Amino acid sequence: MTTWHIILIASAATLALKLVGHLVPAGFLERERPARIADLLTVALLAALIAVQTLGVGQDIVIDARVPALIVAAALYALRVPFIVVVAVAALVAAGIRALG
Repeated sequence: MTTWHIILIASAATLALKLVGHLVPAGFLERERPARIADLLTVALLAALIAVQTLGVGQDIVIDARVPALIVAAALYALRVPFIVVVAVAALVAAGIRALG
């Protein structure tokens, strides 16, 4: 199987999954339980993405300048600081720690 076969199969699977999503009745998605599951699943996937991007390097778990930057970003976000300021301060914290280390 070549790379192009894999790309075509993955593309067809993605398209099929999107089409199946459009076939789900709107009334089903408006019920309490599916709506709650969708909301919680979104949060769980975002948390997993943040954890992997912050702690993962290849197959290893690494604690480096990204962890304190994430903690600072979470604290600023909890204080309702504007998002662009949160990103800038977190980047400065990470850059500062890397410059010292």
